[in-house]
Amino acid sequence: MSAAPIALLVPGPFGTVSGGYNYDRRLVEGLRSLGQEVLVVELDGRHPLPDQAAEGAARRALAGLPAGARIVIDGLGLPAFAPLADALVARRAVALIHHPTALEGETAQREALRAVEASLFPRLARLVATSRLTAARLARDFGVAPGRIGVVEPGTDPAPRARGSGGPGVVLLSVGTLIPRKGHDVLLRALAGIPDVDWRLTIVGAARDAVHAAGLQALAEELGLAQRVDFAGEVEGPALAALYDGADAFALASHWEGYGMAAAEALAHGLPVSVTAGGALGELVPLEAGSVSPPGDVVSLGKALRRVLFDTELRARMAEAAWVAGQRLPRWDDRAAAFLAELERAA
Repeated sequence: MSAAPIALLVPGPFGTVSGGYNYDRRLVEGLRSLGQEVLVVELDGRHPLPDQAAEGAARRALAGLPAGARIVIDGLGLPAFAPLADALVARRAVALIHHPTALEGETAQREALRAVEASLFPRLARLVATSRLTAARLARDFGVAPGRIGVVEPGTDPAPRARGSGGPGVVLLSVGTLIPRKGHDVLLRALAGIPDVDWRLTIVGAARDAVHAAGLQALAEELGLAQRVDFAGEVEGPALAALYDGADAFALASHWEGYGMAAAEALAHGLPVSVTAGGALGELVPLEAGSVSPPGDVVSLGKALRRVLFDTELRARMAEAAWVAGQRLPRWDDRAAAFLAELERAA
């Protein structure tokens, strides 16, 4: 076991169900399997735009780490460490960036977070992004030297090929927290333009933004889709696997994704995938395995979905291409070693 422990500092609770937290948990599991000592420090308070509780938690967390610990801060919690920037530099801290937090929230919040991230990112020993596109954005928009940015994409677990719903109609699955960035409203509006096709949609995701979540349900009612759309809430484990298995296609209309783990999971199950080119999604999904529309473009997404939902033969060809693509995705069993190599570059 390494003499220097790895300390992952992340907003609590660590068991939160999301792609980013799942990445962190799998990373910790993999690093420990390699014989590394990993300390997980959960940060209290509000994140990413920190309140006093968050800044206090960051201060206590940093002070409580053993000397020589290799510090990794999840980007969601990084803004709380802004007053401690000099200490982070001195301790060669590394940031794990799923996507810049400045990409979501209200305008004032985005501007405040952008200022904090622009001041912190270039000073850290290394940034590890979860996609090449995010890495490029860190260099282009935040002034980070490309040589100080590494990429460790998420892994996917081998999965059985989805058996589908068996009909009648087409079952569409979407997985993503109920927040504005995920674009569920765009997906609902696109599907509202396809009333003549027999489809049903299941949206899996926690209602982290209660106001937005209520607005989505109201929108489904307004569009006349309430009987076709199931808001399933937070689902994980075997129950989530069963939803992928029983789906005929997958859709996600995000305005930005640092990687798109839910879409990767859909490919691993051999599901046709209709997404928007929000962040790394456009790079993740091969065109022959589905469709990629401009972010926020209801008309384009609606046309793409109509083809997938209406044309059975096309959907079958896309499913075959998705299955092939899914087998080429990175696996979790080598992600920890790749991340460890990035930490060594920061030493």
